[in-house]
Amino acid sequence: MTRKEKKPVSVVLVGIGGMGLHYLIAILEELSPGEVKLESAVDPFPQKSERYNELKTRGIPAFSSLNEFYESGYSAELVIISSPIHFHVAQSCEALHHGSHVLCEKPIGVTIQDARHMIRERDAARRWVMIGYQWSYSAAIQALKKDILEDKLGKPVRLKSLYLWPRNESYYQRNNWAGRKKDDEGNWILDSPANNAIAHYLHNMFYVLGDQIDSSAQPVEVLAELYRAYSIENYDSVAARIFTNEGAELLFYASHSTSEEQGPMFSFEFERATVTYNEFSDDIIVTDRQGKEKHIGSPEAEHPFKKLFEAVEAVREPRTVICGPEASISQTLCINGIQESFPEVITFPESMIRHDKEKGRRWVKGLSDTFFDCYQKGILPSEACFSWAKQGRLVDLRNYKFFPGGVRPKNQEK
Repeated sequence: MTRKEKKPVSVVLVGIGGMGLHYLIAILEELSPGEVKLESAVDPFPQKSERYNELKTRGIPAFSSLNEFYESGYSAELVIISSPIHFHVAQSCEALHHGSHVLCEKPIGVTIQDARHMIRERDAARRWVMIGYQWSYSAAIQALKKDILEDKLGKPVRLKSLYLWPRNESYYQRNNWAGRKKDDEGNWILDSPANNAIAHYLHNMFYVLGDQIDSSAQPVEVLAELYRAYSIENYDSVAARIFTNEGAELLFYASHSTSEEQGPMFSFEFERATVTYNEFSDDIIVTDRQGKEKHIGSPEAEHPFKKLFEAVEAVREPRTVICGPEASISQTLCINGIQESFPEVITFPESMIRHDKEKGRRWVKGLSDTFFDCYQKGILPSEACFSWAKQGRLVDLRNYKFFPGGVRPKNQEK
């Protein structure tokens, strides 16, 4: 039977605003009816979506919850979760319980205990879960990881990533959970640059060091510094040093409150080569110790919804899930460690904060240069002795099973 003759994959999309809107557009415009049948959209406020009227015209129903979708007699081979991050685990598990495969947007979840719960539910359901870290699906990152797995670069020594991405006031006012640690009921959200918009680049450092195509290196220690310029509960700027189970040092710098955008960029040092991206070129460049360069392309060159296309194909023909929960859980474990390392976020001195009324945003004077300088030197702001900077505490993640507070007593584990 040819591909065109195969039955279309039945899909339900959870969340049709924000990132979900882009998934919806990709489904409606880039996948043919022969490839995908969109059974339903799930969103508590579907009428707010730009494509809601089109869904109505096409006769595609909208439900307020995934539970309502299933209770109405519908089913789907693939459920795409593009809801707020604190719903990812519960909605993924509900989809698994009803026999659906899952493509869940990043991150896998908010806490390490929830992420591990998803893995247990996936195993019990005998279905698969993909996590939407789009760089992991790119040819460039796969080529880099292949070279690392084949030991062409030598042992990893130090990996650094930086992304300064200014956001405005409306970014934090777009919903009732942006920038928050918990929701009104006390459930963890941990929204931040490192756990939302810039999570890809933290995850990527773990992913490329994984010892299998579908695994990531594990963080074992983390030391973080958390700051904010916006009036939010959590941080809008982070600098962190992480060590992996194999002894590699990772340095991560991210901010939503700089004057200008810079990155994403990285510099990965190995024993026999250095790998750079966006420092000198928009290609990933591998430079060996003799100065010979190898260009392996850009992770941004891929279609941003390659992950969607691969998920649809994985329903049709089973294959290795290259970025599933096992590959994604390191980022969540690291995020929990970052929050434990610096539980009380520091607000930048008012003398440093600038208010751009025309653009409706805040930025911190000198922060772009500070973070870039720290990135180049491989140090944290506190180690550069800035008066406003403070170092967090070192958090051991080797036996970390529960957020907050590290290992939870066995009789309380879930």
